[in-house]
Amino acid sequence: MSKNESLTYEGDEEEGSAIDMVDTFDRPGDAYAEGAYARAGTYGGKRIPKTGVYAKAGYGRAGAEYSIFKAVAKGPNASAGAEASLVKAGAMARAELASVSANAGPVRMKLGLGVDTGASVGVNGVEAKFLGTGFSIGPKTSVSVLGSELSFSVL
Repeated sequence: MSKNESLTYEGDEEEGSAIDMVDTFDRPGDAYAEGAYARAGTYGGKRIPKTGVYAKAGYGRAGAEYSIFKAVAKGPNASAGAEASLVKAGAMARAELASVSANAGPVRMKLGLGVDTGASVGVNGVEAKFLGTGFSIGPKTSVSVLGSELSFSVL
């Protein structure tokens, strides 16, 4: 997990925001595909004290991006992680049969079958999910039902 990843624990699904469009509107096209994958580790903060742990594994994922657009397809996968800092605390576990997601700037849609369960709270808002159904309120506002999600990110 990179230093920039949050409790989403999925670097290939980092959500764009209205502000991020300034950095991505001229992004060249790129694509990737991967078979089996597994990653685990810990991370800490540089300026804001924080610590976190994560693990993820799955089989089959592919993605493409161009300008402010991004699409990702994933096969069976599971992940878990926890983070604590001066400004945020949370934990999330995910198991997913399959999903496809698309970002257009700050708007993201995901269609999948998953059972995300966990919560986080901090200065950037609140998130709560149980068996893939839940919400987040803050700069990222979203609604999830059984692993499918619609979200909008301002910052």
